[in-house]
Amino acid sequence: MNWRRFIRSLTLRLTLIYMALFCGSIFLMLGAMYVGGVWRPLQVVENSIRKASDQFTTTYRLQGRDALLRALQDRATHATGRLPYHVFVAPDGAVISANLADWPTTRGAEWLRYEFGTYATGSEEEHEAVVRDLLLPDGYRLLVGLDTEDLDEREDFIFEALSWGTGVTLLLGALGGLVMTLAVSRRLESINRAARAVIGGDLSGRVELHGSGDDFDQLSATLNEMLERIENLVASISRVSDSIAHELRTPLARLQAELEDLDSASTAPETKVRVIAALAEAGRLQGMFESLLRLARLQDGGGEVFEKVNLSLIVEDAVELYRPLAEEKGQKLAAEVAPDLMLHGARDLLFQMISNVIDNSIKFTPPEGKIEVRAVRESEGIVLSVADNGPGIPAQDKDRVLERFYRVPNARRADGFGLGLSLVAAAAARHGAKLLLEDAAPGLRVIMRFPGR
Repeated sequence: MNWRRFIRSLTLRLTLIYMALFCGSIFLMLGAMYVGGVWRPLQVVENSIRKASDQFTTTYRLQGRDALLRALQDRATHATGRLPYHVFVAPDGAVISANLADWPTTRGAEWLRYEFGTYATGSEEEHEAVVRDLLLPDGYRLLVGLDTEDLDEREDFIFEALSWGTGVTLLLGALGGLVMTLAVSRRLESINRAARAVIGGDLSGRVELHGSGDDFDQLSATLNEMLERIENLVASISRVSDSIAHELRTPLARLQAELEDLDSASTAPETKVRVIAALAEAGRLQGMFESLLRLARLQDGGGEVFEKVNLSLIVEDAVELYRPLAEEKGQKLAAEVAPDLMLHGARDLLFQMISNVIDNSIKFTPPEGKIEVRAVRESEGIVLSVADNGPGIPAQDKDRVLERFYRVPNARRADGFGLGLSLVAAAAARHGAKLLLEDAAPGLRVIMRFPGR
């Protein structure tokens, strides 16, 4: 499984958003339960304690200690609802009256939520209580509280539900996101495979349909219709181009024959010069048509026989073929070729592809220039490169030089039709190779990366 693709997938992001929304809804729901079931009742309890403790303080100030003791006992004896708690402590720490088993020995905050021991029912029990801790005149200390054990249990339940609900949501969301991502990724991968096949020149590829009739099936069906339409259009254009090229080959051959006869029959020097120029142009046209037909066959799938070939020998043969031409121009043609670079390919097509690149380098490299051919095996496959120190190709033209008949403005005076690199690109695509045009600083480096076999 490709974890990097999984982490970056849209499905995972949507799952995380859904999980966040679901967790948010749980927080809101339990928050509302907390406010209504715990916070507001606690406010009521605190108000009741404040009212009672204020009355006790007033009783102590106006009527004295004995009246306060009677009021505390009366509250503890005649209580209805929540259990009332109190502790009345003398300035020297002696307990005057209490119905709690324990309490904070030192005075801290005025309001406490504390788990106290109580023997209000005859035996010691642990109860949660809200208590107000007051300091009376003359150094007496009075703690007044009410039992809130039910609110404490309710609060514990809400927080436990929140923690468990969040944990389960995250776990189920992660599992659901993984399952959905895998399912969606498989469907998208079938679309990607078809798209990559089309990019590689195979217009016959189609997206697999699952027959479910869901959104992906409808998208796949639409893409298949689009691909079929494109395939038909490209095929019709190729047929028209082939027909034109084939139809023009015959009259062009006749024209060349007539010009050759005229050249043989003519004795006038001026006529001979014109005939020779016309023959040269006819030859250029013939070469252009042959290149177009070759390119059309490549893009249609060609009729080449693919077999296991030694690319090292093919590269060495191409270098030896063009070395005399390079030496004639005063150029140095060097080669670094690893032995026995075996791959599955068409021998003649590979030779033409390499020859076209070397021929381009010789054509545009100045005298005394250098051309380096390199073929090695790397971890990802075989890498073939041809580098020169010529003028190179401007960055804005690198995407267009692979188009038919496109020529860089500063190279239009050189011989050629603008089909050489188009043929190289088509041949590389037929072999599944990746073609790269890089700046050699100065010059151009053409790189062909063949996949590992």
